[in-house]
Amino acid sequence: MADDIAFLLDDEVSPAAISRAVAQVAREELAAAQEINARALGRVPPHETVVNGQRGAPIDSVRPGGAIVFVFEVEIVNEALIWISQQLLEHAPRLTGRFADSFMLFADNVEYLPSDGVRPAKEFAFINAQPYARKIERGLSKQAPDGVFQSVAKLASRRFNNVAMVRFGYRSLPGGAVGKWAATSKLKSHAPSRNRPGARRTDWLTRQPAIVVTPR
Repeated sequence: MADDIAFLLDDEVSPAAISRAVAQVAREELAAAQEINARALGRVPPHETVVNGQRGAPIDSVRPGGAIVFVFEVEIVNEALIWISQQLLEHAPRLTGRFADSFMLFADNVEYLPSDGVRPAKEFAFINAQPYARKIERGLSKQAPDGVFQSVAKLASRRFNNVAMVRFGYRSLPGGAVGKWAATSKLKSHAPSRNRPGARRTDWLTRQPAIVVTPR
């Protein structure tokens, strides 16, 4: 009887038993996290598994003292947003510093900061609040002859293509300095409908270069 008890105790604390226990707990935690994400997003987002520091390793390969980490899509997308924010600052021309200080990020049209934490959204958009952002994007700054948004969008698309579609585009920003400029601008368009007062003209005048990020 004593030998049987000793055998059971040895089995329970063996490295293999510890690994199985850790893997089982990890699976239970994964299921719970997937349920929470499903309620918040309406779907179960993809995730990446990191075992013992190795991406894509099987859960059962965990070693005693090792770790199992599940990185969900929303967290990876947030890393992409932070990276894009940093790249925009690095590529921004600087004279007064106003342009570099005017980048904004919107999650489903609501402004927020990626440093505030993960925020699920169907679409993210980086926009600059200065009216001359369009001129800079056309290469009219010697510091950014290839523009800013298009260049960073290409870099981000190559880097994060597996988790999000990143593209250059335009988004309307009717408030702030852009809105004030649009309200008094005499700029003429080749399209007559854009020269008449109204929503179409306001939308045209306030359309700013943007980086649009759509999680896959």
